[in-house]
Amino acid sequence: MASIAKVVVEISLDREFDYRIPAHLQASIRVGSQVTVPFQSRELRGFVVGLANYSAFADKLKEIAGVVGEKPLIPDEIMKLAYWIADYYCAPIEHAVRTVLPSAVRKRGAKHKKQLVASLVNETGCPACDNLPPKQQAVVETLRQHGPLTVSELKERSGCSESPIKTLEKLGLVSIEESTILRDPHAGMELLRTEPFALMVEQRTALDTICAAMDQEKPGTVLLHGVTGSGKTEVYLQAIQHALDKGQGAIVLVPEISLTPQTVDRFRSRFGDCVAVLHSSLSDGERHDEWHRIRNGEAQIAIGARSALFSPVENLGLIVVDEEHEPTYKQDESPRYNARDVAVMRGRIENCCVVLGSATPALESFNNVRDGRYGLAEMLMRVDDRSMPLMRVVDMRIEAEKEGRASIFSKELVQGIYDRLNINEQVILFLNRRGFSASLQCEKCGYVAECAECSVSMTYHKRAHKLLCHICGAEEKVPDRCPDCGDPDFKYAGMGTERIEEVLGKLCPKARVARMDSDTMRKKDSYRTVLDQFKTGKIDILLGTQMIAKGLDFPNVTLVGVLHADMSLNVPDFRAGERTFQLLTQVAGRAGRGEKAGEVIVQAYTPHHPAIQAARSLDYEGFCSQDLEFRRELNYPPFSHLVLLTFKGENELEVMAAADRFSAQLERILPESVSHSPPVPAPLARAKGLWRYQIMLRCEHTVKMTRPIRHVQQTCRLPKGVTLTVDVDALSLL
Repeated sequence: MASIAKVVVEISLDREFDYRIPAHLQASIRVGSQVTVPFQSRELRGFVVGLANYSAFADKLKEIAGVVGEKPLIPDEIMKLAYWIADYYCAPIEHAVRTVLPSAVRKRGAKHKKQLVASLVNETGCPACDNLPPKQQAVVETLRQHGPLTVSELKERSGCSESPIKTLEKLGLVSIEESTILRDPHAGMELLRTEPFALMVEQRTALDTICAAMDQEKPGTVLLHGVTGSGKTEVYLQAIQHALDKGQGAIVLVPEISLTPQTVDRFRSRFGDCVAVLHSSLSDGERHDEWHRIRNGEAQIAIGARSALFSPVENLGLIVVDEEHEPTYKQDESPRYNARDVAVMRGRIENCCVVLGSATPALESFNNVRDGRYGLAEMLMRVDDRSMPLMRVVDMRIEAEKEGRASIFSKELVQGIYDRLNINEQVILFLNRRGFSASLQCEKCGYVAECAECSVSMTYHKRAHKLLCHICGAEEKVPDRCPDCGDPDFKYAGMGTERIEEVLGKLCPKARVARMDSDTMRKKDSYRTVLDQFKTGKIDILLGTQMIAKGLDFPNVTLVGVLHADMSLNVPDFRAGERTFQLLTQVAGRAGRGEKAGEVIVQAYTPHHPAIQAARSLDYEGFCSQDLEFRRELNYPPFSHLVLLTFKGENELEVMAAADRFSAQLERILPESVSHSPPVPAPLARAKGLWRYQIMLRCEHTVKMTRPIRHVQQTCRLPKGVTLTVDVDALSLL
């Protein structure tokens, strides 16, 4: 039996520490166990990441102080995954270990909720129970009728205080025991159970492909390319049933919390209580209990956003990554992992099948199919042979010429909204910008209200009558007059969802309008409440940002309007065209998902851009082929891996000097196959009060970049106040 444990502690030092295992803890310590250890002058928590019989520091080792819990919190396979994440994404191992375990589980004081439960000692009959005082008799009759109840429930139902209950306990007629109470995020929600639907030919072929991959000795990754409304979710459900029939579990990832209620309802309707949910909208207690339900084998299916990937599902048979192209799968803090790619790696480690589903797969996934790394299943027809929505692109330049000014809504879109409202059909309007207007501007001198901490203009929010920075969250009062020239007249330039909501109120005063963006969806159940109201026809027009652009299925939506569709094309990023194409295709897919035909009206100032035209004709392969050639010429992903180094600090000269020194040392040891740029200001040069400089590296093999970077990190000390972030496989250059 091993006598030494290798432990990573809860502070970021990116190294393991050896500790002696005392004899009385030998049987309880394993890889993945959470332990308390003496560290310098204090006691810290950490995790055992390895066991050994030898240490180079044998004479100086301290002993482990204690073990937290009876069994390891991190299974061996997930610990291997944590090490891969730390190595691949160039992150401290402590960050990776912290990532694979929810804070609600690992933090001090995390435990199950306990309550006192009362029950009759003899439920079949008790003569002594028939001649009791009235209040005691009421307690007994309540327990006979309802069975065991918590003491608080028993007091409420029987109308008694705690005194008669305690008396019955002393008489030996009632027992009171402490019991674990699970905090259930689905409490009180009644769902009708559903049976598997009959599949269309393409669905059946896709399911057969996935099941065949699951049954292989070494299951691989399958890209499920299915147009919006083609029935991908039913294929997921039946593939998961195949896993359950084999005694295996499954994980389902969705990119947005807003999609989770609808997805969870469909999966719970099919599979019942064996579904657990993990996402950030749950309370800590709910997340703690849901995670333990999975760990204890009470739930075989885990559903949630990015972090649900690390659920401790036993005998994992299938991982589904829905809307696999979504950038929300990429974490924006260390370790900056992409859940889609880590899912593929977990599949390899645990020998399970991974399904990546999307109507608009990422070019990396599409290229992996071309290169034979992934299998392919295609569903290019909608369920029940429903037609794809008709998409029309409106040139807003012509609209502005006709009206003599730029307008928010084209005549076609306004008429389309009126037509739908008149026949009780629903409308979705999409604009990827919240707030009332993009900026506050003085027409006299040109002054624009800018954030003092970031190199961006502030957004005006009318309801709060404030200027907000969408980068750092700073708030300012709206000035009465221009701070530069004193002129009292301001122009509100651009538009946001709040302004669209106001204009809609004037255009359609009788319509019931709801807005979904990060300003309105702040309460725990905001998503579910609004989506339920929309589903039941209590909302006529749903207006929102990206959170309404994908995954939602409402049969009565027959019109989708996209405002300022080319907004995302103006971002200085080689992925701008791909993101615009994906967004337009996904939001268009919300229309015509029922018996009624759907229509999409796209408003743009550059209507002939290849991304917009490809989305209009739903030409996924044509767009991919064109964009892949552009990327091949410039050696951008997927033909290389991209690593972005970002230096940040309050003093611009110090940040620039630190980036230059780091770059000089790195250049000396980089292989010739690595292409790299000199340090330059980031496109967003200042954010949250910090100046930002970047170095971009590209190479076919990630390790040829990350190993030199790690070496320089250890030898090149950054000045105080300057930090470095390493983003491997960066999705954004901002």
